Formats: sequence, structure tokens, C-alpha cells
Amino acid sequence: MFQSGSSTTTQIGYVNRNNQRCEGHRGVAGTGHCSTAYKMVCQICFHVYGANSTDVFQHKCPKHGGGAPGIPF
Repeated sequence: MFQSGSSTTTQIGYVNRNNQRCEGHRGVAGTGHCSTAYKMVCQICFHVYGANSTDVFQHKCPKHGGGAPGIPF
């Protein structure tokens, strides 16, 4: 079960300025310092990928938007 984070940008349903929707986390550690891996869905092409909690607010789609590759979530 996915859960929201504690910040506005890590809440389930948050859509960042690059049209990437946050779907929450399952407590899996991210690849960044003290980060958690979040499930993200591109609202343009619907690609699903993982992003660090520190990146959710600005992440771009790795499939078509030039974003960093996804991480396990």
C-alpha cells in the first residue's frame, strides 16, 4: 500500500510543474541521502517510474522528458 509523504510535494496526487504525478511511497529507501523512493506517473505518456523524495517536485519523465532514469520503488 502506498502512502503520502510529509511534505506538500510528496502527497499522493501532487502534480509537479513537469506534469509528473506522485503516487506515494512504500517505505523503500531512495538512492539519495536520506531519501525515500516514490512512485511517479507521467501525465503525458503515463510512464511509471521511481524518483527520490528530494526530486519529486521537479522530476521530468525519463521516457520522453529527459529526466533521470527511474529508481526501484
